[in-house]
Amino acid sequence: MASLAALLQGGGQTADGGHFEPFFPGLVVILPLLGFLLNGILALQHARASADAVRGGSELDLGDSSSRPVTHTLPTWIGPGVMGLAFLITLVNFTRMFGAHLEEPVIVHYWTWIATGTFTVEAALQLDQLSMIMMMIITGVGTLIHVFSVGYMRDDPGYPRYFAYLNLFVFFMLVLVMGSSYALMFVGWEGVGLCSYLLIGYWFSDREKADAGKKAFIVNRIGDVGFLIAMFLLYKNFGTVDFVPVFHDAEALIYGGGLVTAITLFFFLGAVGKSAQMPLYVWLPDAMAGPTPVSALIHAATMVTAGVYLVARSSVLFALSPLTSAIVAGVGAITALFAATIALKQNDIKKVLAYSTVSQLGYMFIGVGVGAYAAGVFHLMTHAFFKALLFMGAGAVIHSMHEAYHSTHSHEDAQDMRNMGGLKAFMPITWVTMWLATLAIAGIWPFAGFFSKDEIIWKIGEFGGAENAAYSGVYAVIWIIALAAAMLTAFYMTRMMVMTFHGTNRTGEEEARNLHEAPAVMWVPLAVLAFLSVFGGWVNVPEALSSGWAGLGGLLPMGEWLHHWLEPLTAQAHHIQEVNLGELSHSAPLVGGGEALWAAISTLAALAVVAITIRVVGGQTVVAVKEDKTQLTGFSRLLYNKYYVDEFYDRVIVQPIIRASRFCWKVIDAGFIDGVVNSVGWISKGSGWIVSMLQTGTVNTYAFILTVGVLFILGASLF
Repeated sequence: MASLAALLQGGGQTADGGHFEPFFPGLVVILPLLGFLLNGILALQHARASADAVRGGSELDLGDSSSRPVTHTLPTWIGPGVMGLAFLITLVNFTRMFGAHLEEPVIVHYWTWIATGTFTVEAALQLDQLSMIMMMIITGVGTLIHVFSVGYMRDDPGYPRYFAYLNLFVFFMLVLVMGSSYALMFVGWEGVGLCSYLLIGYWFSDREKADAGKKAFIVNRIGDVGFLIAMFLLYKNFGTVDFVPVFHDAEALIYGGGLVTAITLFFFLGAVGKSAQMPLYVWLPDAMAGPTPVSALIHAATMVTAGVYLVARSSVLFALSPLTSAIVAGVGAITALFAATIALKQNDIKKVLAYSTVSQLGYMFIGVGVGAYAAGVFHLMTHAFFKALLFMGAGAVIHSMHEAYHSTHSHEDAQDMRNMGGLKAFMPITWVTMWLATLAIAGIWPFAGFFSKDEIIWKIGEFGGAENAAYSGVYAVIWIIALAAAMLTAFYMTRMMVMTFHGTNRTGEEEARNLHEAPAVMWVPLAVLAFLSVFGGWVNVPEALSSGWAGLGGLLPMGEWLHHWLEPLTAQAHHIQEVNLGELSHSAPLVGGGEALWAAISTLAALAVVAITIRVVGGQTVVAVKEDKTQLTGFSRLLYNKYYVDEFYDRVIVQPIIRASRFCWKVIDAGFIDGVVNSVGWISKGSGWIVSMLQTGTVNTYAFILTVGVLFILGASLF
């Protein structure tokens, strides 16, 4: 009870004696956990009622909206309610921190979690500018996703179980970003991995969906090994895994040395798994097997951003390793381009968005890889807005399509864009909001994605043009790749919108009568995210843009707030870069030019791609899936089949492991081990049978055996 009381209290202090007083920060973590417990109890009650109904020879009837059981009404208030309260508490803390000009993190201690000799881990929360931004994103966007889920999942039999998993997911993500040490971060890290398994495989009775959940869980374990090894190396060399002392003593490490390179590479391996970068990206497209709001939560506000957060949080360590930084940026660039090309030929609306997420995560890693940690976090934030909107908009479309097909008992694919078309006439709100998000992700001024993506592209040139920059040629290539991926993004996202909302409707004449706009509980979150997708990027606009054409000569309320907000956390890493790299360049690689000029060129290029795509794709004849007899060939077929990477992994890794497992089972387990065990059993049984023949219970037999034995011994002695 004392520990719980401590967790609910505020308090804490800064290293410089700051005046920021946290307002019940423990409640931010506890509320989603409480939601999980309450919804979990309701889920168990529903499971018992369903089991009783089945034993009685019937099925449990959930009734209509006016007579639903309490197990399917309370989660509507509990799930979004705890998230809304967590967001309000986070907002209060954000407001207080905003006015405190905090220079050092606030550590709120609760109890000692692990104490074994020299190794101690405190159950403590760290509140600073980075964790506060992440908390605002997680609780804010998470609340909107929970509200959207009320409409999307209301008819699902597992309604309380769904909200229990969703609340637990947010709880672990908050532990990940609020923990004061790598050990606590790892608890949240593994927790979101568990919840992704539960939510991706939510409809576990479907083998394909259950396998997708297992795939996500297993692939992430590969990266988690790297996280653990990095944490072990930190403890061996620093004697602690707490953030503050590690970062305080980090500059004692040799710049570019083997130790810091090993630590950061292993951390990056963990980030590659969690944030779906090459070669461990394959789990994320399959994560579409879960409910669409889950995709919005995983892809936008929580799990996949954990790897970017890890690198940003460890900026001091990564700044000390130019090799690792180059690898981070390089892997991010390759992933951004690779995933963008795959998205060009996907027809499943959720798969397009899935590969878009992989690609955009690549941009975030480019940002943190070139030392632009604020730019990477900036794109993480704006991406949370427009990608959550895109996924929930796609969910609204799928929800309407599913009901339309259900009304005619059709089994057509409700997620295939070839079955859509012309939906703007039936879903005008979804159409408008998704177009706003599309323009944002395409990098069109003045939408949020324009500012965050362009800043990353610009920072590549600055970093690669530094006086003493290593791998400058690599950064020039990365810059070109980033531009190419941006153009591809504008193309495939516009293609998705044209195929879904424009042209003639291909759903079916009878089915089209049942297409409709999403209910208010679903479109209101879309409207909020649409607002953020437009204006959310105005919080971090360089002065050259805010006072120039991009800010209409200073008329628009733009500024570099986020850059200054994160400066206390990025200053040490930037100091390391300046000492070792010298002055950064202020022009793009290869061609030069001012920041405003290149921002203008990029947005005009993106606009041109959008306009051309509307004309080209809009002029093509698209037919429904059941009528589509097109056989893809050449490179189009390669893209449609995602470069056959899954098939390659299956042949080179999965199948050999299966064959080795079967060999071990048949030869070693069933053959050798079972053979030895069974032989011992048969020997024991045979020996017992022989002995039982001698144990007759007849005295004469015993006397005869005794006499023979004596004669045998005497004869052997005489011989």
